[in-house]
Order: sequence, then C-alpha cells, then structure tokens
Amino acid sequence: MGKFLGPGLISAVAGVVVGAVAVFGVTAAVSENSRPEIDRTGNADSSLLNQVEYGSR
Repeated sequence: MGKFLGPGLISAVAGVVVGAVAVFGVTAAVSENSRPEIDRTGNADSSLLNQVEYGSR
C-alpha cells in the first residue's frame, strides 16, 4: 500500500494544480475587462440624451 500512496498523492496534487491553473487561465483569457469605445459621431443638436422633452408647447 505504501508504494501506491506517494505517487497517488503526488498525482492528486498535480491534478488539482493543473485544474486550478486551467480554470483561472481560461477565466482571465475570456474576461472582458476593457471599456468600450464611445461612438461620438452623432449630431449633438439632435440628441435627446439628458434633456427633458415636453412636446410642442
């Protein structure tokens, strides 16, 4: 039993380390952590953003 316990523990620890590196590596590679560019090509005079519209009074 002794000659299987050491390699078994080493294999288990190596599996946990490889699995953790794979999970964190894939998560870091796929994560979107950059701000999107803002499209500022529109006409500012026709924009309704942050302006209250009351209709035609």
